[in-house]
Amino acid sequence: MPTWKTRGLRGSAFESLINSTNEYYRKNELALVQKIPTPITPLKFDGERKLITEAYFEKDSTVDYIGVVQEIPVCFDAKECNSDTFPMQNIHKHQYRFMEDFEKQGGVAFILILFTDRNDMYYLRFRELKIYYERMAEGHPKNFKYNELDPDYFFKADGPALVPYLEGINLDISQRDQES
Repeated sequence: MPTWKTRGLRGSAFESLINSTNEYYRKNELALVQKIPTPITPLKFDGERKLITEAYFEKDSTVDYIGVVQEIPVCFDAKECNSDTFPMQNIHKHQYRFMEDFEKQGGVAFILILFTDRNDMYYLRFRELKIYYERMAEGHPKNFKYNELDPDYFFKADGPALVPYLEGINLDISQRDQES
């Protein structure tokens, strides 16, 4: 069983920004999106501070966030990347399958990526992820590069929405409508 130590805190700053954005969206009745906790079983505690120092994951998680945006079901995961190459190993097979099934049911699935060195955020549509995933399965690189990404889906913090992913959803849905 996989064991968790401090690696579980990677991305926590980005997730805090997303959580703040979700609260802003909720208060303004734009969206209702919640963080999905990963079920863990604690193994060791720091008795003094009452913190979990080691645990194991009880089962594979799905995605980090799930909710509804203006009657549209959404699910997404948050990832950080400290270079211009995003390793596909950061997206687990069970997460990919969940997002694929979610899209088949009429939902919108995506991944938010923070390129930390550039301080750029990217909305990775599921259908774009699928291209990279299938390419990898055919024996091509097990990653994708920053310069391969669609420039229309990069976004910056803007006002109280620190991670304004609704812009990406809006563009994603608009493009889906045009393709239909």
